[in-house]
Amino acid sequence: MIDFATHPDRYRHWTLRVDGPVAELILDVDEEGGLKPGYALKLNSYDLGVDIELYDAVQRLRFEHPEVGAVLVTSAMDRVFCAGANIAMLGQSSHVEKVNFCKFTNETRFGVEDASEYSGQRYISVIDGTAAGGGYELALATDYIMLVDDGSSAVSLPEVPLLAVLPGTGGLTRVVDKRRVRRDRADFFCTVTEGVRGKRALDWKLVDELVPRSKLRETATARAQEFAAGRPADAKGIALEPLKREFGEAELRYDTLAVTLDHENGAAEFTIRGPEGEVPVDVAAIHDAGVGFWPLALARDLDDAILHLRANEAELGTWVLRTEGDGETVAAYDALLETHAEDWLVHEITLFLKRTFKRLDVSSRSMIALIEPGSCFTGTLLELALAADRSYMLDGAFEESNQPPATVRMTSMNFGPLPMGNGLTRLETRLLDDSAALDALRDEIGEELEADQAEELGLVTFIPDDIDWEDEVRLAVEERRSFSPDSLTGMEASLRFAGPETMETKVFGRLTAWQNWIFQRPNAVGEEGALQLFGSGKQAAFDRKRV
Repeated sequence: MIDFATHPDRYRHWTLRVDGPVAELILDVDEEGGLKPGYALKLNSYDLGVDIELYDAVQRLRFEHPEVGAVLVTSAMDRVFCAGANIAMLGQSSHVEKVNFCKFTNETRFGVEDASEYSGQRYISVIDGTAAGGGYELALATDYIMLVDDGSSAVSLPEVPLLAVLPGTGGLTRVVDKRRVRRDRADFFCTVTEGVRGKRALDWKLVDELVPRSKLRETATARAQEFAAGRPADAKGIALEPLKREFGEAELRYDTLAVTLDHENGAAEFTIRGPEGEVPVDVAAIHDAGVGFWPLALARDLDDAILHLRANEAELGTWVLRTEGDGETVAAYDALLETHAEDWLVHEITLFLKRTFKRLDVSSRSMIALIEPGSCFTGTLLELALAADRSYMLDGAFEESNQPPATVRMTSMNFGPLPMGNGLTRLETRLLDDSAALDALRDEIGEELEADQAEELGLVTFIPDDIDWEDEVRLAVEERRSFSPDSLTGMEASLRFAGPETMETKVFGRLTAWQNWIFQRPNAVGEEGALQLFGSGKQAAFDRKRV
């Protein structure tokens, strides 16, 4: 089982140091510390385990160290920054493993950029030696890239000429979209194995600063102090205590949710529990609650469950999303987040919820939301239904039940704080360019909407009554099971992101789609493919047809 929970005390590949407003993430990959046997992580190359630690470190910097304003990303290895994804690992990985690895790595890179843009923790890469492939892609995710000017230190994206694959963790997109490298120069850069160094790297905007090795540490520290200037020094973080969870053969249990694993029908059924007890009254109470504050607990639990299922339950292709609890209490928590949005911790919690729902959006699973009596699809939890590929809401109540009819309720959380990767809210994406429909929804903020109202407003897909409910839900899940998982994945990914294209949608859509295809082509992964023969001294045999 791949476990995404870790702690700095257990890191094998990264060291996290914090000194006032400046932190340093030092990459020193344990060659024998791979997630699986059969490959050595030489030259600071990485596998999924290295990125799991990086993700954890970025999260801890945001929640445990709000005093930090700049993060130096450095290497403990002499004349090597990072050689990128480990080639032997990729060569022996299944298609599913390669795709999940690239997806999580992309999410982690976007998490670094999210921390820079929204949390004011700016990242600086300090490259002494080689930054190749995924190593340079890590640097591209940071705000500022420093390169030693010694005639040999270089940056490169050599995947196309060496491996017959792509710089799959955003390299192609970030070079042109983020760093604004000219397309003709980018074309050369991405086809030259030795990379680009020195003045050319600076002139082409592949790096931001050249530094003599003798002054590297001094200059990097000074630059970090500049980036961190003005950071409040008195902010007190909260500890990201270990998750409370239990994993069984048929169920995952967390504080805020449970997941039932139905292997026979290829489905995982999420039941997200709304908050219980008293709602905190002020910011001090939120800080005192720490990881027990319900929105933060929800984000942590849901994030871990998504990652666990993606990596360890690949054949559970349909995720059924349910909620239970009191919608009024969920609305009260949403109001608390809105009222104290300027508080650093509330801000971080909202950003974490945003990233967690984004992880749902790019998961290659069919998602079906079921809205029943006793549900609490309100505000933040309504995002689950809006993220689903389709939703079913019971019209009325179940026979012989004393529960009132199901309702949904919108709050301000549905109108801005939790955007998708396309920069739009899920409501804006659902009702693309329909300002009248969106205005009608705003008029209903705070109202409990029953099935016919929710359908008329465009919030749900179908509203079967008690007679048809069980059959329609069963057929929806069984139908999904009968379709090709490959075609479903392509269909869902194409339909979910209506509207404008952003760097994020390009990476998760266009770039990932091409990489997924290339990962199955003989030119890359066949017996005589470049990925299989790398390091053997043999020349890859390519099918020369371009289709």
